[in-house]
Amino acid sequence: MKKQGKVVRWDDQRGFGFIRCNSTSQDIFFHIRDCAGGLQPPINSAVEFEEIHVGGKGPRAMAVRATQAYPHIPAARHDKQRNPARSRPPHVANRRTASQDGPAPSAKGVGSLTLIWLVLLVWGVLQHRIPPIALAGAFAINTITFFAYWLDKHAARNGQWRTKEDTLHLFGLAGGWPAARLAQQVLRHKTVKPGFQAMYWLTVWTHLAALVAYVFWDRIKPLLNS
Repeated sequence: MKKQGKVVRWDDQRGFGFIRCNSTSQDIFFHIRDCAGGLQPPINSAVEFEEIHVGGKGPRAMAVRATQAYPHIPAARHDKQRNPARSRPPHVANRRTASQDGPAPSAKGVGSLTLIWLVLLVWGVLQHRIPPIALAGAFAINTITFFAYWLDKHAARNGQWRTKEDTLHLFGLAGGWPAARLAQQVLRHKTVKPGFQAMYWLTVWTHLAALVAYVFWDRIKPLLNS
């Protein structure tokens, strides 16, 4: 199935880049070999392509072709003898990604919500609504969530297969949203996409609402039946 998107990154030295497509949650990898005629579409150019998935990895674009007439950049020879002092195109000189350049998100509100979340967990344990092991589970899921964000940040910097955004949101929904916010601040990762931030806050409020309902179900149930 043909899709359309925009080239948002290109590594001239390694010969690969990424395409952003509205119908796909993460940027799509493509290699110079995947470009029609071996011609590299410039950064920010509109392209059409075939999306494939191989071996459970992230999406990959094939038969990448510019949808408009651009001055194509011929495929460079990516070998070990390449002169490192060779001049590079301006769009490759700065290899910082949007994720690296993004500002750290505000912690306003998250600290208070995290405190409320901890109080709810402890209260649930004291009231025998939540097993004590849940406290260890909360610490574990937050540790895993931060590590998942770090892995995705590392992959973004090195042009490797990315962690799906749905996976990161699933960790947050399971209770790892405090560590997710911490990772966003410390790593400056996933901070420039409004859609990702909106989904992040949805996971926060959904988790908290479910936790409140579970801890105080004995008090909420009579109100629902009245």
